[in-house]
Amino acid sequence: MKIFDREQIYQIDKQTIQNQNITQDELMERVGTRLFAWLDEQLPSTDQKIVLFCGVGNNGGDGLVLARLLLLKGYEVTVHVVNFGEGRTEGFLKNLDRLKENKLWPNFISEDSDFPTLQENEIVIDAIFGIGLTRSLSPWVASLVKHINKQAAYVIAIDVPSGLFLDKFPDDEEAIIQANFTVSFQLYKLIFFLPQTAKYIGGLRLLNIGLDAEAIHKSMASKFLMSKNDVLPLYRNRAKFSHKGSYGHALVVGGSYGKIGCVSLSSKAALRTGVGKLTALVPSCGYQILQTSVPEAMLVTSNLENELNAENIDFIPDVVCFGMGAGTGENAYITLLNLIEDTKNPMLIDADGINLLAKHPGLIEKLPEKTILTPHPGELTRLLGTWTDDFDKLEKCKTFSKTHKVIIVLKGAHTIVVAEDNLYVNTTGNPGMATAGSGDVLSGVITALLAQQYDPLMASILGVYLHGKAGDLVAQQNGYEALIASDIIAYMGKAFISLFQEEQKPAKEA
Repeated sequence: MKIFDREQIYQIDKQTIQNQNITQDELMERVGTRLFAWLDEQLPSTDQKIVLFCGVGNNGGDGLVLARLLLLKGYEVTVHVVNFGEGRTEGFLKNLDRLKENKLWPNFISEDSDFPTLQENEIVIDAIFGIGLTRSLSPWVASLVKHINKQAAYVIAIDVPSGLFLDKFPDDEEAIIQANFTVSFQLYKLIFFLPQTAKYIGGLRLLNIGLDAEAIHKSMASKFLMSKNDVLPLYRNRAKFSHKGSYGHALVVGGSYGKIGCVSLSSKAALRTGVGKLTALVPSCGYQILQTSVPEAMLVTSNLENELNAENIDFIPDVVCFGMGAGTGENAYITLLNLIEDTKNPMLIDADGINLLAKHPGLIEKLPEKTILTPHPGELTRLLGTWTDDFDKLEKCKTFSKTHKVIIVLKGAHTIVVAEDNLYVNTTGNPGMATAGSGDVLSGVITALLAQQYDPLMASILGVYLHGKAGDLVAQQNGYEALIASDIIAYMGKAFISLFQEEQKPAKEA
């Protein structure tokens, strides 16, 4: 599913008007009507008090349509026009006149106005700016936004919370509407999924407003939201007469004294995700642990008791997964260097492997093309340096991906796979997965898919989705707090099965 930028959205709106032979005014009426139908369905009665804050652009025009329809249905409606400029759009002016024709005169708020007090039992509709905002709010409008946030009312934002940009984070993070719920229109925006901006969205609902399907289809995108329907085509069926050699031999390398469990988790996850054969390379101190905890794995130990070396590897694996618990000392560095020089296939580098790349930048130039890096935020900082906001972070990741021909898996609430200029945003996962070992499991999952000859990008996207889905299935049974990394492994089979199950729709109330 495509995620579009501001100009692309404007272009799709324009093509919808042209291809469907409608006017901008008719499209605005359609938007307001869908908003009204959704809100009216949510509310138990027309006794609800609704306060709308409308800007003087098209987002404000959408709000005025909604206000008129609510008024006609019998709701108690108050409209405040945020009079922040003289550049009023035609859609705003037309719908302002229609509102007045229905005997509702808005209150105009300007720089010298007192701000209205909002009650806890009121619903506030934010229709001030929408996606059109491109510069910082003027001081008095910023003060109004902060005033709204301090009130106890329930806030619903139309399209996006006012104060947010689509392509950068505002200078004043308090001058952003803190929505309880956001109702947007048919097309996803990247800000719905980034840590810095998503916290302002609240709940999210996309309404279908009949945008032109051909225009959406033909519009090129570099950002994608990966839902079940998007990842299902990536899955590859197993042949009936296949054998373990058909599904690859993975080498999982990591561990040091006190950190052997992470290699166990990655190895188990790879086996649960379908790798044909798996060998783990760990320091000698991990021998009994791995032999006991992962009996399905073969085991190679280093000549060192508590650290890695790769001297005992006497086979060529299909894929190498390196890093979890490895440490960043000289022996770990030499081990990684030898592994990189001995393989031509894409690798997966995680945890201390990424820290070693940051510590020894020359290693990066030696990585096989399409190697997958799976950093958490701290590891990413060591690799790329600091960033100004989430948008800058993504730009730095794209540059790094293009320069070094690698894939970066940015782990988080919405894990994002970065492949050169393209971003793939995951839709599965939950807060319970913020637990020790979850990242080790993800590394094992993606490694298994690589071993089974999935393209590295496809392995990353599908692996991230399945990992998150397994975590969601665990959370449904056990809740967030009780979720541990081993549970994600245990539910991996159910995550695969869920790809082919119909989504259960909630039963309608009588």
